[in-house]
Parts: sequence; structure tokens; C-alpha cells
Amino acid sequence: MSFAEFEQSIAREGVPPANASPALQALWHDARGDWDQAHTCAQEDGGAECAWVHAYLHRKEGDLANAGYWYARAGRPRVAASVKLEAEWAEIARALLGEK
Repeated sequence: MSFAEFEQSIAREGVPPANASPALQALWHDARGDWDQAHTCAQEDGGAECAWVHAYLHRKEGDLANAGYWYARAGRPRVAASVKLEAEWAEIARALLGEK
């Protein structure tokens, strides 16, 4: 699935794409305004991808200490406060979908 197709699924589908990983499902729910379900999906897997999404979600929530923990678990640097949440969301989604 491409990034464009993933974005389109957010606008038109009632559930995440069937082949979406837990990390992508979390981003999908977040984009639809359901932080709680996004957080649940991010907790489904103990891997680096979900940890990265988990970090983003806590950054979005404003819990920067918790976000820092999850960035470290993901092996990713903390994101600068100047980086917009939308840009980080897109960066993560593109990476998970294999796009640069």
C-alpha cells in the first residue's frame, strides 16, 4: 500500500486496511481522531515500529517524558518541539509503508 492509498483509507473506510500492521493501525486511528484506540494499537506489539508510534502519541498528548522513553525504546531520537505533529505522523507512516 502506498502512502496516498493509506491516507485515502482514513477518509473513506470505517476500519483500518486489513493488511495494516499494528503501528499503521495506530496511525490510522490517530488520524481519525481516536487517540485511545491508537494508543491501544500501539501497545499491541513490543517492536520498534509500535514504540515509535507510541512515542509520537505521547508527544501529541503532551507527555514528553513518556514520549522520550518510547523514542528510546524505538531507537529513535526525540523529535524537536518545532517539528509539527502532522509532519512526524507522515514521516512515520511513510517509513512504515516503505516510502522515504
